[in-house]
Amino acid sequence: MFNIAIPTFVQILEFIGTFAFAISGIRLASAKRFDWFGAYVVGMATAVGGGTLRDIMLDVTPFWMTDSIYLICSGLALLWVILFSKFLVHLHNTFFIFDAIGLALFTVVGVQKTLDCGYPLWVAIIMGTFTGAAGGVIRDVFINEIPLIFRKEIYAMACVIGGIMFGICDLFELPRLITHILCGASVFLTRILAVKYHICLPTLSGEHDEEEKI
Repeated sequence: MFNIAIPTFVQILEFIGTFAFAISGIRLASAKRFDWFGAYVVGMATAVGGGTLRDIMLDVTPFWMTDSIYLICSGLALLWVILFSKFLVHLHNTFFIFDAIGLALFTVVGVQKTLDCGYPLWVAIIMGTFTGAAGGVIRDVFINEIPLIFRKEIYAMACVIGGIMFGICDLFELPRLITHILCGASVFLTRILAVKYHICLPTLSGEHDEEEKI
């Protein structure tokens, strides 16, 4: 008889997050006129980059090296963009929505995996932020853009807020499923509201700004 492993809830989140992040990366790569292979590499790096850095720092085998489903998810994301590219062009918010979904799901996965490894909550929040945001940094470097987390837009801070929400839920001993949902929802809503209402962090004044005042 065949033994079929049933994926855990966290693994399901990883699959969905991988697909969402891969699409966001591939969409941007297509806008830069990358070929199919180049777009796949960008999508794959976006999807697994943050989780890879997290696992290296946690001293565990990177998650995608033990299960080929993540490579397959990225390939399906490429196929999705190829088949529906003309349709996606007319959806101006497609990249943003998929990126926000991936950010939320991977933050949840990063926080939970770090806690499962026995680290305290403050480390889990940092690892959750790495998991959610680092893939986007790699993506932006690949396509020669200033990484989103270095601009005024609230991006990585949304992951931090999600991690804090996770900690609050743990404090009140809420069921794990509810904790995951509230954590992911807080990341997603923070990102959506920040962009919709132009909420951003203040920027530091540089020497050029001081010279202009004089």
